[in-house]
Amino acid sequence: MDYRLLTVSREFGSGGGRIAQSIAKRLGWKLLDGALIGEIACAAHVDAGIVSRFDEHVEGWLSRMNRQAMRGAAMAAGVALQQEKCFDQDVMTDLTRQIIEHAYEAGNCVIVGRGAQCILQSKADVFHVFVYAPLRVRIHRLRTRLEPGAQIEQRIRDVDAERAHYLKLRFGKEWNNPHLYDLMISSGEDEEQTARVIEFAMSRGM
Repeated sequence: MDYRLLTVSREFGSGGGRIAQSIAKRLGWKLLDGALIGEIACAAHVDAGIVSRFDEHVEGWLSRMNRQAMRGAAMAAGVALQQEKCFDQDVMTDLTRQIIEHAYEAGNCVIVGRGAQCILQSKADVFHVFVYAPLRVRIHRLRTRLEPGAQIEQRIRDVDAERAHYLKLRFGKEWNNPHLYDLMISSGEDEEQTARVIEFAMSRGM
């Protein structure tokens, strides 16, 4: 099997993003991770900072209700809202799906998170990976990335829960469901070795 695209889902602090970057660089493929934010912002004509607030994040019910009420009132009054006031989680999800599907059509791409493993689940030529790591390794890794004094364990729990909730709400899937993935792998302390194992698994059509 010749794969045209790789999706990488990851626990927070597992190094999945850097592993995806390493694979993309070695294969000469496009990487859609942070770059996806820019593409969505460009398509929606909004600032990238606004898009980042919705990235793999589920909007609270109160914010969602307020946004919908504001949009309804503006439509009733015949007033055009600014683009950033129209942008919400639904728009984000639709644009994300469009960009991911376009990336599939173009091929040779590594996509990190954003529900790509669900959006492209029916595509036989897409390889899906879930990267995890022991908690102690994730804590050690994040100490070099987060601000001093950060509650790292709590941050790990919060980010993982948010990603799981996003996938459940938007796609009706359990984030760590093994049936969504061709490979679930622990990165341990060696991200580069993990990247090479993933490449090997892809090359063997595992």
